[in-house]
Amino acid sequence: MKQLIVDYLPFEVQPEQINESMKQNNGKLIVKGVLQRAEAKNQNGRVYPKEVLMRESKKYAVNFIDEKRAMGELDHPESSVVNLQNVSHNVTEMHWNDDDLYGTVEVLGTPSGNILKELFKSGIKLGISSRGMGSVEAIDEAEDATQPDTMEVQPDFELIAFDFVSNPSTQGAFMYPISEGVDRTTKQQGRTCGDYCKAEHVINKIMRNE
Repeated sequence: MKQLIVDYLPFEVQPEQINESMKQNNGKLIVKGVLQRAEAKNQNGRVYPKEVLMRESKKYAVNFIDEKRAMGELDHPESSVVNLQNVSHNVTEMHWNDDDLYGTVEVLGTPSGNILKELFKSGIKLGISSRGMGSVEAIDEAEDATQPDTMEVQPDFELIAFDFVSNPSTQGAFMYPISEGVDRTTKQQGRTCGDYCKAEHVINKIMRNE
């Protein structure tokens, strides 16, 4: 039975990189990094076969990226439809490097996009989340009761969108601002920001137009 499947990747940028990206891209914030990872168990216990992710990434590129409508939302939508009122960014490019699916993302000048930009500028650690519909099948039982069983995403999986969220679940993948013509490959190491109150403070300031 198909269900909504959401999985996350850590995402962290440095404020000085954001300023550089906006300066080099005429005020636009453009970030680049890993969108999803194949053949690796994430913190939700799910594994995406590379064959499935490659098929869906190709479809997504043709149907959404090429049509300039590969939009995503801010925070964690629980719907199989992208809500235009909450759109914060647009994926402009995707490519594979081994088992990692990389992508380039433009932060939009929408209300949600402006919040996303300010969260980045404040050093808040975020995640990038793949959203899709599909089924999973257990392939391995966890030895530790505190850990999830290993579940394999099945071939009926359909990719819907990539969203920015506050709760990453796949380790070792960071996105970072880029300048046009510059390919950054160094992962930025920063603090592990669990201070959700800080994110709330930033959002409240934006809403008050401070």
